[in-house]
Amino acid sequence: MAFMKNTIKIPHVVTFTVCLIFAAFGSSPIAQAALRAGAAKVDITHPDSKQVSSPLYSRALVIQGENTTIVLVSMDVVAIGGIGYIKNEFLPNVRRKVKESLGIDGTSILINASHCHGIPSPDSESLTVQAIEAAYQNLEEVTVGVGSGSEDRIMENRRMFLKSGREIDVRHAYSLPPNKDIAGTGPIDPEIGILLLRKLNGETLAAVYNFACHPIQGVPNGENTADITGFSSQVIEDNLSPGTVALFFQGCGGDINPISYKDIEHPRDAEPLGNLLGLSTLKGIRRIKTAATNKFQLIHETIELPRANLAPKIIELQQTQQVLLKSLGGTTLNLRQFMQLTAKHNLDPDFPSYHASRYLHDESLGHSDLKNMDASNRRNMNAYLRNVYTMEELTRLGANLRLLIMHQQQNLAADKRTITVETIGLKIGDFEMVTFPGELTVRIGLGIKERSKHPHTFVAGYTNGYIYYAPTAKQLLNVGGAQEDSDCILDPAWQAIFEKQVTSLLQRLR
Repeated sequence: MAFMKNTIKIPHVVTFTVCLIFAAFGSSPIAQAALRAGAAKVDITHPDSKQVSSPLYSRALVIQGENTTIVLVSMDVVAIGGIGYIKNEFLPNVRRKVKESLGIDGTSILINASHCHGIPSPDSESLTVQAIEAAYQNLEEVTVGVGSGSEDRIMENRRMFLKSGREIDVRHAYSLPPNKDIAGTGPIDPEIGILLLRKLNGETLAAVYNFACHPIQGVPNGENTADITGFSSQVIEDNLSPGTVALFFQGCGGDINPISYKDIEHPRDAEPLGNLLGLSTLKGIRRIKTAATNKFQLIHETIELPRANLAPKIIELQQTQQVLLKSLGGTTLNLRQFMQLTAKHNLDPDFPSYHASRYLHDESLGHSDLKNMDASNRRNMNAYLRNVYTMEELTRLGANLRLLIMHQQQNLAADKRTITVETIGLKIGDFEMVTFPGELTVRIGLGIKERSKHPHTFVAGYTNGYIYYAPTAKQLLNVGGAQEDSDCILDPAWQAIFEKQVTSLLQRLR
């Protein structure tokens, strides 16, 4: 194994600590350099959970070349540290324990969070190590293939472009704007990137599938669940060889919601969406041919990304907040009266207060009492409605302002003006993937794929840590308008630094 460590200093805030790990490359026949792999999964659902329809798992895939071993872990949790139930010490502890028990270097371990909002076991750390150790014990020679599927029915971009030029997002934390204000919505990425490993007898050993979504739909009974991607992984495993392990690797799903996320006509149910994703992945798997390969490489690096100074935006939003508060005016109507009038005026805008005959009768006599009353009621309804829309705007602004204040405090408390993050470039056969610890928005992934010279390039966020959202530099011009822009600690310059790093990684994967 060729092993190199060096430090490359880039102007301004960028410093790379590079660790390159290569499998054997040479003139020997591919058959002599066949990879070995093993897979396992361990249930990490919280033991107090009841009526669990989709358990939470740590799924592990260990792949071994001639001189190195790589571990891929997919966890049904919201994040690897940072937020949720998995704490910051989880990743270093797992790496240390795996190093002690199996001798695998920590930089060769990739742990991806599905970003479901389920509740894992307090023993998830030891259970995840158990899954890795079990996968290692199952090592056997494999063939490898890569392909893709497509699914565009289960998700939507949660960002909306307003006619005013602003952008907002769709969350349960606040209401949607009026339909008349919406100009458009953002894109999705329907591609499912697939890495398939088969045993020499032709049975499937494992499938890694990469897709951009937010698995936060929930289930009708409100119980603990691995959500959309828990159901999809189960569908894949149930329809391939016995013992197959399907590892979901979350993509650039930062601004991607489940379809019809604000639906109030149907129970929230992740299973149909997960079933669709699972079946679409299986369609892609059926088309994949596998073969022995010696293409096996991992590049582990850390980069420094600049932290944002959010103080000016916080002041601006606080001023906007005061303007909105002062715009609220007194109204003669209360909620009950507003609802009564709204029902009548929507049912018949021309004759809301009585049958048309009374209006015609008054008109014949030169009377306009009802029409005058209707006009007054409409003015009062519009005034009440303006207050409602203003209060909705205040709730959106307030929710995002609280995020900005929190992150500004975090950035001020940090010991440096940059944050160190891990990035990984991975090549297994013709499958190439780059990773990042933040919630990348979908345009980041689409751009990387478009610029890559390799047809099977995929991007996994939520990997080896968590640093909140990572929106595009353009989206960060909208700070305060959407969660992705506000739940972020990064300066807009982060995108160019990261994308330069990705280009470098992909160029060195051979």
